Amino acid sequence: MKVFPALSVLFAVCLLSGPAAASDDRGVDLKKAIEFACDKVYPSLVNIAVVAKQFQGGRIDRFPAAGSGVIVSPAGHVLTNYHVAGDAMRITCTLPNRERIEASVVAHDPLTDLSVLKLDLSSRTDANAPLPFATLGNSDDLKVGDYVLAMGNPMGLSSSMTLGIVSNPRRVFTSFTGAEAEELDLGEGQTTGIFTRWIQHDALILPGNSGGPLVNLRGEVVGINELGGNGVGFAIPSTLAGHVLNQALMYGEVRRGWLGFSIAPVGNLDRDTGALVSSIWPGGPAENAGVRPGDIILSINGEAVRARFFEEVPPVLKRVADLQPGSSAKIVVERGGKAVEFAITVERMEKYLGEEAEVKKWGVTIRGITGPMALMRRYPDAKGVLVKSVRPGRPADEAKPSIERDDVVIKVQGEDVSGIGEFRKLLEKNADAKKLVVELRRGDELIVTVLKFKDPDAVKGGGELPKAWLGVRTQVLTEDVAAALSLKNQKGFRITQVFAATEAEKAGLRVGDIIASLNGQALNAYRVQDDQMLRRKIENLDIGSAAELSILRDGKQMSVKVVLEETPSTAAEIKTAADEEFEFTVREITFADRIEKKLKPDLKGLVVAGVTSGGWASLCGLADGDILLSVCDRPVTDLNSFKEVMKEVKAGKPRRVKAFIQRRFKTAYIFMEPDWSQEEGKK
Repeated sequence: MKVFPALSVLFAVCLLSGPAAASDDRGVDLKKAIEFACDKVYPSLVNIAVVAKQFQGGRIDRFPAAGSGVIVSPAGHVLTNYHVAGDAMRITCTLPNRERIEASVVAHDPLTDLSVLKLDLSSRTDANAPLPFATLGNSDDLKVGDYVLAMGNPMGLSSSMTLGIVSNPRRVFTSFTGAEAEELDLGEGQTTGIFTRWIQHDALILPGNSGGPLVNLRGEVVGINELGGNGVGFAIPSTLAGHVLNQALMYGEVRRGWLGFSIAPVGNLDRDTGALVSSIWPGGPAENAGVRPGDIILSINGEAVRARFFEEVPPVLKRVADLQPGSSAKIVVERGGKAVEFAITVERMEKYLGEEAEVKKWGVTIRGITGPMALMRRYPDAKGVLVKSVRPGRPADEAKPSIERDDVVIKVQGEDVSGIGEFRKLLEKNADAKKLVVELRRGDELIVTVLKFKDPDAVKGGGELPKAWLGVRTQVLTEDVAAALSLKNQKGFRITQVFAATEAEKAGLRVGDIIASLNGQALNAYRVQDDQMLRRKIENLDIGSAAELSILRDGKQMSVKVVLEETPSTAAEIKTAADEEFEFTVREITFADRIEKKLKPDLKGLVVAGVTSGGWASLCGLADGDILLSVCDRPVTDLNSFKEVMKEVKAGKPRRVKAFIQRRFKTAYIFMEPDWSQEEGKK
């Protein structure tokens, strides 16, 4: 659920809205009307489950999310909110009849907070079965007091419907003083709502309803619910949603014209007509044509302009956005009491946020720089790529000087980075480089640094030499313990555990045996602080040598010879293997693992030693401490077999990667579902 800071009293819960119909709801049989509207629209309501992504900490962080939507065409097109589907890597829609259908994105439009999806009808059990869909109505016909139904999937649960009335069909948000309009913040400077006059209503909206339809009693979608709380809700009008839908179906995107100015109402100037030019975009079409702040726009292409109040500003902005890019727009303004005409070449409106990506080899996430971003951040130009986040311990972080958040990468190996496309080409060109010279812009500084890349399979040196070990656990035979066992004045160590499948077990050592001497030397241990004496003496002997133990068992003295083994490796000492695509690490099973987890001596597999939050492995439920037994039905018995099977998985790119694990006392299957298309080109 996204919170919009500009309207802190509200919480985001968008529902899909559709067009409203022209009718007078007063005097209708409300129960029958609700049943009729429900029958018309409810079957086309969808519960949207997404695997969403965010770029943070120098990597892609994935997480589950949910929202609502509505099917608006027999071909399976779905309207929902951008803040529901905009960050989605995978989308699954569930209909009220429990049919689940995968969906893909046709177009995103953050400026209206709308997304158009397309259901994969070929994946249905019966691809020829009729698909329910709703009709978009005309939201311009809505009146205060009209009944509306809000449909959606609150709290990620099954579908619901609430009843309310329209409070205001053309609501705009302004500052507390009413001096300026306020837009909704979708994050990172991306705003929405400049073309929207919201449908305010009081049908109950809860988190998870985002993207669901607002429906009139004629069974038409008159809005897409956007946000709500404290007894009030707001929906995107169906007329605006219908325009976005048409653009998406026609172009696969939403195209808008742009003149490079913003406007304000003229009411405070004691005028009834025109719109006040409040700001001019530097280097934009309006500035190039000679339009200035303070001009009053009288007409656009011969059609009069009227924006006396803030409620009348969005339609004027939409008229500008509907201009054809590349065409010439005739703008008449009033300046100093005189009418002045300008011919302005319409440019295409550029999106605010550039594409975002992960560069795993560097350990950073980046974003392409757009013209609007460059202007807002006061960059000299839109060249380079913006560093969004840096992963600790990776090459970008360890460079001297290190790469930091908000740095702009302008050169790699001396070659200019014009944008994110050129940056990817340079990464591919230098894919095998062991180090890269990178030039950064940090504020007004130009910084040069060098990234060095380590061999992930390099063998780490160091560590202690192996030592001898006896496969038992013991306790010091203190005076009190000796007395309790009727062994007064006896010194040494009492065996508390004999490890299975060890030389100690083979030699016949038992729990309760008292070890009195080692190789003929008495073990003079009787204090708690003597607990490491036996271990140190064993470690001083040779691995593979036979140690002669003098033990006391059931009051009888006896001698036992035990072959000393090598001290088992600990988890910190053995090698690991990390999979970068699925973001988890495994290691071989240690002796301690078998003891602590009570694993069978012949069990073969690898211990999951780390799972990165937000990775594909984490998303499917793999956890630290799990024993990985097989991947795609291929046993993983050691690190080499693990690397081999994961290499084959990446080459084959299966939709689902089946893993068989043991967790505590039981086994389980888990399924990792990577989005391979998202992973390509981001090395």
